[in-house]
This record gives sequence, C-alpha cells and structure tokens, in this order.
Amino acid sequence: MEHRSNPVLDADWPDPDVIRVGTDYWMIASSFHRAPGLPVLRSSNLVDWKHVTNALPSLVPAEHYSLPRRGSGVWAPSLREHAGTFHIVYPDPDHGIFVLDAPHPAGPWSAPRLLLAGRGLIDPCPLWDEDGRAYLVHGWARSRAGVKNRLSLLEVTPDLTAALSASQVVIDGAELTGMLTLEGPKAYRKDGWYWIFAPAGGVADGYQVVFRSRSIEGPYEHRIVLEQDSTPVNGPHQGALVDDSEGRWWFLHFQDRGVFGRVTHVQPVRFDEEGWPHMGESIDEVRGRPVALVPTPGPGSTSTAVQETYCEPTRSDSFTAGGSATVLHPRWHWQANPRPEWARSGEGRLALAFAPSPRGDLRDLGAILTQQLPGQPSTWTATLELPAAPTGAEVGTEIGTERAGLVVLGLSYAWAGLRRTGDRIELVHGTMAEDEVDEVVTVHRLLTEEPGAAVAAVSVQLRLECDRLGRIRLLADGLVLLEGWQATKGHWVGAEVGLFASVDSMVHHGLTERSARFSAVVVEREGREI
Repeated sequence: MEHRSNPVLDADWPDPDVIRVGTDYWMIASSFHRAPGLPVLRSSNLVDWKHVTNALPSLVPAEHYSLPRRGSGVWAPSLREHAGTFHIVYPDPDHGIFVLDAPHPAGPWSAPRLLLAGRGLIDPCPLWDEDGRAYLVHGWARSRAGVKNRLSLLEVTPDLTAALSASQVVIDGAELTGMLTLEGPKAYRKDGWYWIFAPAGGVADGYQVVFRSRSIEGPYEHRIVLEQDSTPVNGPHQGALVDDSEGRWWFLHFQDRGVFGRVTHVQPVRFDEEGWPHMGESIDEVRGRPVALVPTPGPGSTSTAVQETYCEPTRSDSFTAGGSATVLHPRWHWQANPRPEWARSGEGRLALAFAPSPRGDLRDLGAILTQQLPGQPSTWTATLELPAAPTGAEVGTEIGTERAGLVVLGLSYAWAGLRRTGDRIELVHGTMAEDEVDEVVTVHRLLTEEPGAAVAAVSVQLRLECDRLGRIRLLADGLVLLEGWQATKGHWVGAEVGLFASVDSMVHHGLTERSARFSAVVVEREGREI
C-alpha cells in the first residue's frame, strides 16, 4: 500500500472521533465557541478528507452564544451509530451534555437536546451493550466542576434521551501512579472486553492510555500505549479506534501544534494474543511511538511508495453560491451564533454588514468570518471594496468609523484593510497584543482627495502570508504593511484567518449599500490553490 506523511490533516481539527460506515469513514471534531460547529468530514482512506457539513448551525443556549464565548461551547464530541440512527454526543462544559440525531452522517442533523445538565461534564461517549442497555462514559473539567483526572459512567436510555442512573467514578487517575489529567474517553466493546481509550498527561505533553475490564463498571487494568518518545509528535493522544473493510485497525489522534492548532495523525494498530492494542512503531512490548509515514488504508495495494500529495479540504471560496440566502462553504465559521443580516453571498462576492464594535477590539466581535490557519505556509488573497459614503455624511456622525479587512485572529490579532471616518478613507493595518486593551493602528495611505468631496467606492487587493512558524506578512496592492508579526493561538484553538467589517457604534445597520464587499478568497499552499 502507499504511504502518506503524518499529519494527514495539518490544521486545527481538535479531538477527532471517527467511525466507519461501509467503506467510508466519518469524522467529527471539537468546534468550541464557533458557529456553525461540529464539523463532519468524510474519507475513503483515512488520509484524504472532505469537509461535508457542520452538524450544529448554532450553539445553545442561543442568547448565551450571541457573543463570543471563547473556551466554551463544543468540547470533545463522539460520533456513534445504533439501530440505524447516528448520534453525536457533545459536551458544553458550562451547560451539560447534548445529543444530535441523524439518519446519515451527512445529515440532516436534529437540533441538540440536553441529555445531562451540569457544569464540568466533558468528553462523553456512549456505548450500547449486547443486552440492549446503553451507557455513557465521560470526564470532568476542574475549571467548572472542581475535579478532574477521573472518568465516570452512567446508564442512559438506548435512544440517548434520558439518564437512568447517577454518574459514578469507574477510573480515578489519582489512584494510578503518575496518571495526570485523565480525560477524553472513548468506549468500545471488543472480544468480550470493555475498552476505554483515554488520553492523560495534558494536551501538549500527554500520552494515550488504554483501559479494559470484563465489566462495564470495572475494575479496569491499563497500559500506556502511545507516547512521544524520540519523535517530534508531542502529546499524541485523544482520538478514535476504527477498523477498515479488510479487518485492519487504525487510531486517529491529534498533536497540539500551538498556533496551528491540533492536527490529525493516523497510526496503524495491531492487537496481540492477549488482546491489547499496539499503536504506531513499537518502543517495547507495550508502548508505541507515532509513525511519520502512515500506510494508506485501501484494498489491493502492495506498493511501498510514498505519496507526497497532501489533500487539504477545500479552503478557497468563489462566493458564487447564494442569491436570496447566504450560502457559505462549510469551512467558514463565525465567532458567535450568526445573525441573518451579517452576510450575503453570491455572484462572486461576499457582502458583510458593518457590525457594532464600540470598543474596537476584534476579539469581542462575533461577526468575523474565519477558517483555521493551515499548518503549513499559506497565502490568502481577496479584494475588498468599501462602497461610496452617503451624500452629506458628516465626519464621525450617523455612521461612525467603519473598517473592514483581512485578519489573523488568536489571543492577539493583526489585520489589514480600509478605514473610513466621514469622507476620509485610509489604508491601514492594526495589531492588538494579547494582554492589551487598545489596538495600535498604522495609517499607510490616504485614499481620498479633498475633505468634503463626494467619495466613490474604494477597493484594495489584500494579501496575507503565513510562514512555517506562524509569522505573518500583510500586504495591500503590493505594498507591505506589516512584516514578521507572530500569530498566536486562541483559547483551546489555533489561530484563524478571517474577514470582517465593523463600526464603532452600538447600532447594527444591517446589509445596506454601505456593506463591505469581498471578492473570491483564494488560499494557496506552496503555490497550489487549496
């Protein structure tokens, strides 16, 4: 079989869970505060993935997520099928555990329903037993519940509509030597054993642990089966066990790459005579380390060639879909629950309404349309047009200061674009440091001729370049505005690249002739459009 380089998804797809349906694989990932959330991806070989849909159009409670709630929202979800229905079970650490149902992984997915209320309940995974009973295993977030490093179990109805028992601890990491931050459980039934695959040790430096018992309630024995060892793959854990149509086994997990987020790796898995899994390349008779090259799952191939082509799920968007309703590619998401008046797309253009931003801090703005930053050097280009100002508009009144542009967003951010106050339009860039509350704006060029003169529409070609270390270069019409600025990760997510339009007032004007307009966004990696 052919071999492909890990990571197979070199971008921020946190906490992957995967199942096989026939010859296809379906994967979901954490989406945190972003909407739409719960991305659903499909693959025929575990290495080439297509982003098909998002199962969660907006988060609940809707009003709570009308503002960016960074670090909250959808944490590690699970995807399972039972009795012909597909279920996504996801935790919101501030509200509880929710369930969505669908007849097919591609949807349509139901609205989320609350299965178990409570703060700090995280990382749920259902398991249906042979006798028809159903269970849910989950972890705990100390930031909300005051406890962590333990896995708990409760019985639920087979249709995942109600709890049937109280939650009880079945694995306490504090009782296991050296076990820290045990979380992210995935439950399986195989060869007469109950299995719980769970990461420990922390996101950046952890490892993968496997527990097994003859009883769902334990006691469980365990092994550490995957760790970094001498490889550059830090913290290899939190993922999913899946088989292929030929009976081979694989483990998908993430690696935390900081500004680039949690990228997805695939490890081959074999089971020994005692039933224990062995992942990746063997270190000893128990532990494994991540492989750099993964044999591509698929029937009939005996080739040992290395296929270097990386298949990034589509990023570029021509904005040709739309019309009476906004239709965006699944890769786009907002920083909070979207409102219909935020955007309109079609005929090669995206119109963004000027969203209120009275403090001028883009970290507070929900109406930023973003994608994950690619894990390898990339270039983003788009044309921005600022429409003509209304006749007779006075400086600083009625409209306020409007700005629009291309932004790289994390705990800090940088943007380039246009700023208009009354009849004055400027080409600018702005930066905001992580621990600051005031944005630093640099004016590069005045684009209007005479104060008080009628101002026609102004357009500019924007370009954002990111190198392999996450350093950013911003340009406009070929003019370098910012060089070597270091992007930063967000709260539990990597950095993102996005489009925005804002106004320094409390009034949301909606989609009018003054909406900022963007042409097609083109994203390239190594000179190749993705």
